[in-house]
Amino acid sequence: MSLDEYSDAIADLEPTEGEVETAELVVSDDVLVKAFALGPDAELEPHDHPGSTNVFHVLEGTVTVVRDEDSETIDAPGVVHHEPGAVHGARNETDETVVFTASLCPLPS
Repeated sequence: MSLDEYSDAIADLEPTEGEVETAELVVSDDVLVKAFALGPDAELEPHDHPGSTNVFHVLEGTVTVVRDEDSETIDAPGVVHHEPGAVHGARNETDETVVFTASLCPLPS
């Protein structure tokens, strides 16, 4: 048994242009960790989690992270912390697939 759940979780993620695919890595009563694979020109629409902290871990490629009115290009490896209620999202403005995880806690009730 491997302690690393990343490789198996993303093995089947192969998004095409404009497509976002996801996989759940960890789901418990108090945290959700989800992998996002964004194909070229794909976007995770801006959204918020009013009562939860959200942290992106950029693992592969370069992703443009959007928060409120700002955006910044983040190269792997990178970590972006979103406070509760911050409107956040991500865009892939490259020709390669990008992969990041999003950790959310506490989970909304």
